[in-house]
Amino acid sequence: MEANHERQGVLANLDYIIAGIALSVLVLVTFVGVFARYFLGMPFAWGEEFQLACFVWITFLGVGAAFRSGSHVAIELLVERMPEKAARVVEIGGYAISMLIFVFFLYYGVQIVLSMAAMGRTTNILGIPYAAIYAVVPIGCLLMMYNYTRVILHHRKEAQ
Repeated sequence: MEANHERQGVLANLDYIIAGIALSVLVLVTFVGVFARYFLGMPFAWGEEFQLACFVWITFLGVGAAFRSGSHVAIELLVERMPEKAARVVEIGGYAISMLIFVFFLYYGVQIVLSMAAMGRTTNILGIPYAAIYAVVPIGCLLMMYNYTRVILHHRKEAQ
């Protein structure tokens, strides 16, 4: 499946691309911030809030990518020892519970983004709108739902 996502193009890999850019920028800002603080004696006042925004984006985009590549945390020891029919039931049950959780996070993620936008809340130093930072929560939830559904459908197709 890993090779499959590489052939799908930029749009299908947008979560990988944006999370990769955010991670690269996070590492760069952190490295330069440490250098500026300890070697130049001039720390960045804005570094921490920028790093927080990068962490949020990396987390929610990275989880959707993890579902797609099968690198999310899974405890398969017991499921692998079950009869095939029971394993399918557990897989579908886990999928259903995950979808309910994603819908919950999606709904409340949208509510948080809307309330942040309505209040006009921004970060203290850079003035980044919190709505822009937390917009990745519903986006990430949709990507998780999409990618997990694709993985489940792929498993069902392989099982047939």
